[in-house]
Amino acid sequence: MNKEALDRIKAFGMTNQIVTEEIQRLGERLSHDFGHLPKSTESVESVYYPQFTLAVRAEAAAMSNHYETFYCLEKTIRQLVSDTIEAAEGEDWWNSARIPANIKTEVANRIQKEIDSGVTRRSADELDYTTFGELSVIIASNWDVFGGLLGSRKAVERVMGNLNTLRGPIAHCTALAEDEVLRLRLTVRDWFRLME
Repeated sequence: MNKEALDRIKAFGMTNQIVTEEIQRLGERLSHDFGHLPKSTESVESVYYPQFTLAVRAEAAAMSNHYETFYCLEKTIRQLVSDTIEAAEGEDWWNSARIPANIKTEVANRIQKEIDSGVTRRSADELDYTTFGELSVIIASNWDVFGGLLGSRKAVERVMGNLNTLRGPIAHCTALAEDEVLRLRLTVRDWFRLME
């Protein structure tokens, strides 16, 4: 290999190193992991994770992107619900008539079940104990405050219904079919289009 080719390879390697370090600094500044570096594993993971088949590990890696998308979307929708109803009802909005009684009862039962299990409560916020379907009911039940934000009630119900259906395989560790991956991407776009 000639000197010019070696110099180009070295320059390429150095450039990649500089870019990696810049991404790392940006991630630290923003408190965000851009996923550009291999993740370190804890000792339990390093002992047990390799025992899973490569096919299962590859499927999990592919599904993790969909889980992350849905996690972010669901958290965003919960925040929208909370902020919107709080603006209309005040801080004690959960105890207002805006939340259907059957949903309050289901949430109280879920919280009690979690307490009785002896595990750490997932949240102090009751809204975090609602199912995705219940979030849809809360939005529909409060269309007077959501209508100005989300446009068409029927479109919201359709998009939320699609998201609820797509959530099943993601939440229950089943691979999404190729068509469903596309449907998830389009439905997420549909959700954000509702808020334009």
